Amino acid sequence: MISIRRAVTRTTVGTALLVAAVACSDKFVAVTNPNVIDAATVDPTSGATTLANSAQQNFATALGWLSLYGGWFTEEANVADTFPTRNEFGFRLISDLNGSLQTEVWAPISLAVASAKTVLDLTLPNPTTNINYARAATFRGFAIMQIATDFCTGSLSSGAELTTAQLLDSAIVYFTKGMDIGKANASTDGNALANAALVGRARAKLQKGDKAGASADAAAVPAAFVFNLQMTDDAGNRTRLSNRLYQYTFDRQSISVAPWYRTNDPRVPYLAPGVTKLQGQDAVPGGFYEQKKFSAYNTPLRLASKLEADYVAAEAGDATAQLTVIAARRAANGQAAYAGASDAASVLAELYNQRAFDFFLEGRRLGDYRRSPASVKSMTAANGVYFKPGYSNVGTNTCYPLPRAERDNNPNMK
Repeated sequence: MISIRRAVTRTTVGTALLVAAVACSDKFVAVTNPNVIDAATVDPTSGATTLANSAQQNFATALGWLSLYGGWFTEEANVADTFPTRNEFGFRLISDLNGSLQTEVWAPISLAVASAKTVLDLTLPNPTTNINYARAATFRGFAIMQIATDFCTGSLSSGAELTTAQLLDSAIVYFTKGMDIGKANASTDGNALANAALVGRARAKLQKGDKAGASADAAAVPAAFVFNLQMTDDAGNRTRLSNRLYQYTFDRQSISVAPWYRTNDPRVPYLAPGVTKLQGQDAVPGGFYEQKKFSAYNTPLRLASKLEADYVAAEAGDATAQLTVIAARRAANGQAAYAGASDAASVLAELYNQRAFDFFLEGRRLGDYRRSPASVKSMTAANGVYFKPGYSNVGTNTCYPLPRAERDNNPNMK
């Protein structure tokens, strides 16, 4: 908003000087430009609803990118793309000069964070119940949490470099704000935002290691609750409004379901080579496995749910609680009862396995990996052979570096 206002101001001043100069020389050619907007006359509070909805959409767009890149990074999907910058995510050796890291990963989620702050910085009526504040706070919380789980460090609105713990603390603050205001608003929309923020706060607390807090929040989420981000099939604006996972399956053929997920589990439906009509853009070794979970441009993307809350509560609890969720999820999806080892590490790994199928390509797996690397059994070990010839072996990245452009242009990182 600041850059827009400055641009508008420069345009206004420049045009005013030009008109004045022409008027002095010939009053008959002096005209008023109806397209000039004086920045001093703009009242952003009158468009608070539009700004808040825009912040939500900015996050939805960013989450699509993060789900895509996180899917490659954690081997939910093989990189069937030709871009070397995208393959860097697949073999986990990402340069801070990686152009895709800057334009498709960092920039969209940074915009989501900043645009939510624009709304929160407005002076709006009824601040303790205003739905626009509830929406902006909730989605600022989700955006900050995604930076915390996916990036090694972060920065908010060109601020100082923050650690993962600091980012999670910030996310928790905004989730609390979104929850309180949404609940006080008491509308259907307000309550939905409040419960989404509650799930987000439970996940952030679990990521931070606050198991008691995570468990309490998860228990408070209503039964059967689901909050979906709605996507739109807009042929002229698919990169912003449509489902990114479908777009990169159907339009670009860049997502091939990775081997670990090629099972009979209905939570990860796919078409094998010879059945799918699609061909991988990059002639992926072994053929192209088309994901079918996201089957249209307007397939929604799940943001928060009671199902996720149940997983959070189970992970924050003991092996008995975890085995209960494991049994329920296996039975619900036609899988045989768990017959593995009963020690704590094995049970936790199986909980993560079930979670991996339930939240396939939903932007959760990288957070799981950072929270408990030993529980994620589906990723190639560091220094292992990347599945595609001609590329480096798998690297040692466990999260994304901040792009060099952020460090070079952020005055608080000089």
